[in-house]
Amino acid sequence: MGSRGIALVGMDVKKLLTLLNKALADEWLAHYQYWVGSKVVSGPMKDAVSSELLIHAAEEMAHAELLTTRIIQLGGIPNLTPADWFKLTNCKYEAPADPFVQKILEQNIAGEQCAIGVYEKLMKLTKDADPVTYNIALQIITQEIEHEEDLQSLLEDLKMMFKHYGKK
Repeated sequence: MGSRGIALVGMDVKKLLTLLNKALADEWLAHYQYWVGSKVVSGPMKDAVSSELLIHAAEEMAHAELLTTRIIQLGGIPNLTPADWFKLTNCKYEAPADPFVQKILEQNIAGEQCAIGVYEKLMKLTKDADPVTYNIALQIITQEIEHEEDLQSLLEDLKMMFKHYGKK
């Protein structure tokens, strides 16, 4: 990024870069969690859930792209080592060891709720200090909220189906 662009940031750029790299780790892990979950999910409504997870995986990758671009604009280097994602993550990665559709949905809802918290904090931190990063965080949180709603709707449908057929 040019020196004038960095000068516009009214906060510690190194601190901001650390936060952005942590969010980047979250996005990579979320991408993989959605992608692999879409492959292993089983049970009722698995096709609908798999399709939704693949859409979300692609959107998480787009979030990673936004964050990487911003890190580079600020003169930073995006995390280069996937093994470090687990050290940097704000939100944990939960392997879909139980591929039942309800469990997959619950794991991903928890991940989205964590992501919403991460971007809420980033927005509060950058609101008056860095409008570019603020707008990126706003764009991402908007999609994370949509993801949570999509997944919760699928889970509600699944639970209604279980209730109708007498299962829990």
